Amino acid sequence: MSPERPREVVVILDFGSQYTQLIARRVRQCHVYCEIHPYTLPLTALRRLDPRGIILSGGPASVYEPEAPAVSAELFRMGAPVLGICYGMQLMTQQLGGRVAPAAEREYGHAELLVDTGCPFFRGLPAARTPVWMSHGDRIQHLPPGFKSIARTDNAPIAAMQDATGRLYGIQFHPEVTHTPQGLQILQNFLYRICACSPTWTMQSFVEPAVAAIRHNVGEGRVLCALSGGVDSSVTALLVRRAIGERLTCIFVDNGLLRAGEAEEVKQRLGPIFGDSFVSVDARERFLHQLKGVIDPEDKRKRIGREFIAVFEEEAHQRGTFTWLAQGTLYPDVIESVSRYGPSATIKSHHNVGGLPEVMQLRLVEPLRELFKDEARELAVELGLPEELTWRQPFPGPGLAIRTLGEVTEERLDLLRRADAITREEIRLAGLERETWQAFAVLLPLKSVGVMGDDRTFEHVAAIRAVVSTDGMTAEWARLPYDVLAKLSSRITNEVRGINRVVYDISSKPPSTIEWE
Repeated sequence: MSPERPREVVVILDFGSQYTQLIARRVRQCHVYCEIHPYTLPLTALRRLDPRGIILSGGPASVYEPEAPAVSAELFRMGAPVLGICYGMQLMTQQLGGRVAPAAEREYGHAELLVDTGCPFFRGLPAARTPVWMSHGDRIQHLPPGFKSIARTDNAPIAAMQDATGRLYGIQFHPEVTHTPQGLQILQNFLYRICACSPTWTMQSFVEPAVAAIRHNVGEGRVLCALSGGVDSSVTALLVRRAIGERLTCIFVDNGLLRAGEAEEVKQRLGPIFGDSFVSVDARERFLHQLKGVIDPEDKRKRIGREFIAVFEEEAHQRGTFTWLAQGTLYPDVIESVSRYGPSATIKSHHNVGGLPEVMQLRLVEPLRELFKDEARELAVELGLPEELTWRQPFPGPGLAIRTLGEVTEERLDLLRRADAITREEIRLAGLERETWQAFAVLLPLKSVGVMGDDRTFEHVAAIRAVVSTDGMTAEWARLPYDVLAKLSSRITNEVRGINRVVYDISSKPPSTIEWE
């Protein structure tokens, strides 16, 4: 049987925001248990959950559009406190008698919030202007009856609102993103002061329910685990092994798209941990064959996803009867690839989500599917994974294929591997490995004119990408010291024959993604 739900539950209704799970991440960071449900959840089912509080997410629609996602106005009379974020605020406004209209100017990015510090919702915030992150094209034109404005920005005179009972709140900005520095404090005020939740849920609470769920779902079946060497798949393998023991077999696939020396490194680190259940497969030629002549990033990801599954299914057939495939899928992979709860947009297909074939012989086990990278690392510590694996920088499943822009060939992969190895080495030598979420090189699909000695060159261009983040859903470009950037450029152009220019990517997420493809 599945584990019992904690007594205190906060329900998040999803209207399709890319940040819905990030709201859940922040609530869990406040040590409060929460669940995400689609906005279509019937009120009877919502009442059975008996939530301490309800959060309405943002979303891409406008509430005044025909067939826009909506909930019954009865939800706001259930008695549980409700917080509407962006679209959620606009929906609350419309359903309770206010008016929402298109804004004269779309407000996107940083804004300065002036709050009513006497309101418990904003308790602890400075009286001066507070930086927040906005992303909306509509505005509250008229408040619902019984509501008052409790915050404003230069472009939004009603940036937050509260009803007379002190149970219903709406905010136009996003407290869940790191671009809102006081966002966690605001959510804590809602959870602790308004909903009367106690901070008792921890990641340790996740382990046994996750193990019990794996054991329940798998039954007496056998599981293949796709083990890449990263923290996500390693934690997944440890959870599955705790659940089913020797019925787990871990498969490491060398797809020819790994970084310099990575295949041997993974074997050395994970072989001793998983012993006889660890199997390495050399599939370099077949993956490169699948990518021959392919330019489109989505096509790359989907071909890689299909080939991974083909390899796992072949291994399952050769090694006996397997019915399950375990993957270290995290929520950022899911939300960018498919619409999970609400009508969110697909950003890109991840090889292990949107890149999977429609028909598979193996059923999926994905115990980390609702978590972020920092939570996976907390689990890694809880499960005793070695520090060098726990803090390994994220590396995409499609590997260097999505960092080699344009066609993927052995020659271009070799250039990128050498540039990337220099990048990672210099970041490590500068003591910046833990400070950066990811730091890597990208090979661009263009050449530039240069000069070396007295000769003209016409060679490839490499880009350096370094970002800081806590969860991968949002990220800022890393302000690397100039001397580190100079060393990187000098070493790459001197040591990697075939690259004569290095550029640095200063784009944040959003609007860019961390990976280039």
